[in-house]
Amino acid sequence: MAGGRRAEKMEATRAKLVAAARKAFAEKGYADASMDDLTAAAGLTRGALYHNFGDKRGLLAAVVHQIDAEMAARAQAIAARADSLWEGLLAEGAAYIEMALEPEVQRIVLLDGPAVLGDPAQWPSQNACLETTRHTVEKLIAAGVLKPLDPAAAAWLINGAALNAALWTAASPSPAQALPKAIEAFRCLAQGLLAKPS
Repeated sequence: MAGGRRAEKMEATRAKLVAAARKAFAEKGYADASMDDLTAAAGLTRGALYHNFGDKRGLLAAVVHQIDAEMAARAQAIAARADSLWEGLLAEGAAYIEMALEPEVQRIVLLDGPAVLGDPAQWPSQNACLETTRHTVEKLIAAGVLKPLDPAAAAWLINGAALNAALWTAASPSPAQALPKAIEAFRCLAQGLLAKPS
């Protein structure tokens, strides 16, 4: 019983730190977010941060993972409402790209995340998206909607196109103007996978 309470307390501490970091990173950016201010806002010590995440970079990784997972869930919910599996795949990619306009996503996931954590394609949260896309691609190939390609390769390219379109949108001087161009290019590239191009 004591072990369960300890685990709950650790999880609560982690959640407080992630919430405080998410707010600080969104408002100030990773570089300008002070660990002292962040831990004070969570009502915790620097020691709690180091114990749970190792350092500020580890905390950013946890925040990025949380937001990226939320982004994937939102995009998949949009895909589920589409008229077909193919339209759902396109809608999911477009939704992910559109999130590049959200200040929190833009700053934490698409600008600071890659600068501090490296290639987003290697993030654990992206692996989950990749698996979902691969399953969808397998179904579309089996149904004759897509060309008989390697599903893993096609999934990497589809996800890569959406991710890079979002990165390009976020980093552009005018993200709102870049967005429709990014979505149009994503859809055009994806349509090249169709067995019978529309």
